[in-house]
Amino acid sequence: MSASVRNRRTFTALLAAGALALTLGACSSSGDGSGSSSAPASTAPSPSAAMSGSTASASAAMADAPFGAACAAVPADGAGSFSGMAKDPVATAASNNPLLSTLVTAVKQAGLVDTLNSAQNITVFAPTNDAFAKIPKADLDALLADKAKLTKVLTYHVTPERLAPGSLAGTHKTLEGGDLAVTGSEPDFTVNGNSKVLCGNVQTANATVYIVDTVLMPTS
Repeated sequence: MSASVRNRRTFTALLAAGALALTLGACSSSGDGSGSSSAPASTAPSPSAAMSGSTASASAAMADAPFGAACAAVPADGAGSFSGMAKDPVATAASNNPLLSTLVTAVKQAGLVDTLNSAQNITVFAPTNDAFAKIPKADLDALLADKAKLTKVLTYHVTPERLAPGSLAGTHKTLEGGDLAVTGSEPDFTVNGNSKVLCGNVQTANATVYIVDTVLMPTS
């Protein structure tokens, strides 16, 4: 056999060996790539699922938040803040809120502090200091001096169930025995046709509070 023939056969054999090596390498790379890509796909959440979870969390946080223009007057921190009030029962929580000092005086005068603090899952419509200031001074002094009448007025501001904003509109029986009528929707609620909710869905340890701009008077 001539040298040229031997050289051609050797060259052909080398080409065949190289092609086989390339084929095996490609198969190996393909298998590794498939295995490595499947593992993360089974454990990592999809972008749409992550976004859906984030949106749901944000919506839940908004649903739990107080609402209303007067909420800006509530202290940002301390016992009178929203987070501080949430730790205390309602009469104690109100005593730490500067908007409600006249109401707290009335509650103490009527001897209702322990009653309100020990109640469970109630709703309190809490008149601001300005709400009490709408009452002529002589009439307010007379009310504060009459424990029975004062108790009747204050318990008319309390319902025996904890009302979320979505359940607020409607007619609700009070601890006094009469009914309150709430109209509107968040953030614009009106109680008995004339008392506006200024800051609502304020949480305390045992109550949900709606701060109102007018003292509510029972009809009987």
